[in-house]
Amino acid sequence: MLLAACGGGGGGSSVAFIPPPASGGGGGDTPGTPTAQPMDLTILHINDHHSNLDSKTRTLQLRSASGGAPGPVQVDAGGFPRVTAAIEALAAKSTNVLKLHAGDAQTGTLYFNRAGADGEADAALMNTVCFDAFTLGNHEFDKGDSGLKKFIDFLHKGACKTPVLSANVNFGASSALHPSRAPGYVNKSIVVQRGGQSIGLVGLTIAAKTKASSSPDPDTTFDDEAVAAQREIDALKARGVNKIIVMSHIGYEYDKTVIAKLSGVDVVVGGDSHTLVGPTGLSTYGVGSPAGAYPTRATDKDGKPVCLVQAWEYSQVVGELKVSFDAQGNVTNCAGTPHVLIGDEFKVGSASNAPAATPEQKTAILADVAASGFLRVTTPSVAAAAVLKPFKDKVDAFTKSEVALVPTELCSRRVPGGVGTVDYSRSSVACNALGEVSLRGGDIQQLVAQAYVDVANAEYGGADISLQSGGGVRVPLNGRVTAANVIEVLPFGNMLFRLDVTGQEVKNMLEDGMQAVYGPGGSTGPYPYTGNLRFDVDATKAEGSRVTSIEVRNAAANTWGPLDLTKTYKLFVLSFNATGGDGYKTLAAVPAARRLDIGVLDADVFQTYIDRQAKDVGTGLPLLRKLDGALYSTKSYVKP
Repeated sequence: MLLAACGGGGGGSSVAFIPPPASGGGGGDTPGTPTAQPMDLTILHINDHHSNLDSKTRTLQLRSASGGAPGPVQVDAGGFPRVTAAIEALAAKSTNVLKLHAGDAQTGTLYFNRAGADGEADAALMNTVCFDAFTLGNHEFDKGDSGLKKFIDFLHKGACKTPVLSANVNFGASSALHPSRAPGYVNKSIVVQRGGQSIGLVGLTIAAKTKASSSPDPDTTFDDEAVAAQREIDALKARGVNKIIVMSHIGYEYDKTVIAKLSGVDVVVGGDSHTLVGPTGLSTYGVGSPAGAYPTRATDKDGKPVCLVQAWEYSQVVGELKVSFDAQGNVTNCAGTPHVLIGDEFKVGSASNAPAATPEQKTAILADVAASGFLRVTTPSVAAAAVLKPFKDKVDAFTKSEVALVPTELCSRRVPGGVGTVDYSRSSVACNALGEVSLRGGDIQQLVAQAYVDVANAEYGGADISLQSGGGVRVPLNGRVTAANVIEVLPFGNMLFRLDVTGQEVKNMLEDGMQAVYGPGGSTGPYPYTGNLRFDVDATKAEGSRVTSIEVRNAAANTWGPLDLTKTYKLFVLSFNATGGDGYKTLAAVPAARRLDIGVLDADVFQTYIDRQAKDVGTGLPLLRKLDGALYSTKSYVKP
């Protein structure tokens, strides 16, 4: 029988359980083990930090006057040195502590591949925490099995040697991580001791997504998540282990599905879906919209309670879960807090030049922070900041370095059209004199869209088409280009998604973009630029009929054919548009089963595309040129 009592203390919730009878609990003593006894365990966890090692400015809704209404307040937030400091401080308050990372340490910022060897910076910062276990996420396979082995070597370089887990990965015969040549590099599970008690830790990696959208070796395979987890749980129970935690990089909703199929799991520490869980106050304070409680109560197939948690994304939250077990290893209570890490210097207002809080305002703000129950003022770890500094120096140097040569200006224009049309003045005089930009729109916008689809096919499991809204590309490029200039082109830090969409949804997507431009209250930003997809535009037509003659490119044959409304296409698209941004409501309606968070940064994909271009003989820099006219998405344009 299960009884839940939820409370709001500590920024999370508490779930109390009446355990089932001891018989059948699977947790009896075995020879040589201590006498079974109750225990309290604290789990400190993160997931999906995705090479986000620096802190960032965030705007929260906080009270800057006693009794006043909440308003925008800017504060430095997150960053791995704060993660390290928070885990150290929280661990010092408890006796039995586990520090867990539920996967996707890598890919997402320049720290991954521009601050040394791939993943070196992430491993170094993880070692400032010294996690008790790390489960493999799909992005750990982005550079193949050999790249993953190098990352684990970095992770095990010092004294920490964090165990790496995945119960469902089977490394191929030729893999650098096949057990015959890399014994012990990746374990299905481990057993750790806390308070004289054995605790089993099982790792899970999202199977289909990793195979389809990352780059594991061709003969490396992944078992069904539930089957692999149960197999390992049974093996642990056969060894007398009666407290079992699954470290699951499979996503919050899928965790619920898998938990219902399992027998013997007590806690699931999750990742992959970047899910924020916790009290509703997370929304009112401007942190984000929680998808459920922290912890989320679930039930296994035997009706036993399971505590499910996740810690959002990008080094912003440290989860603190407190679990109580009885002598038979049954969970009797779990409660916790998703600690949102912030600094203690505040600017009042949302403007870039907002003033620093006065002493009186700061006092009111800190009182509101304390009242939230989940905002945690945390001074970054000095030791972790020192570890980060040489990598930060490399990133700073890279952003100043020249990465491309643009011999002819890549013109910027959100919307096509000649003199007197909307957005005409955005292009330079030289670009407007050419006339091309008025016929087909911006060169730089089109190049970015093409970069997405080309890099997707080279590194991220493939795509048929791509979408980039014109306003998301901010500046043209000309002459010698630095990495910082590339980031200026795509400054918003959007991740890329891959959606499986029908041809009809593709047409509807294009019409959504046109309506967002030409409908009531429209703006230039949503105008669609697409890779391997082209169409005619007549802005004088009514909503839903502005786009005609839609064609899709067969990249291998370099031929074009009509869009098939019944066919399914793989669309590479920014997270912003995939969730409905810029009016793309059709994309927002695509169900979860047909969308994958690829988890790679837009500017990094564009930089990868640049790196692949032919080199200029004189400078050695990649040459970045306008695309062939046939690749432009707008074939013809009739102004409104």
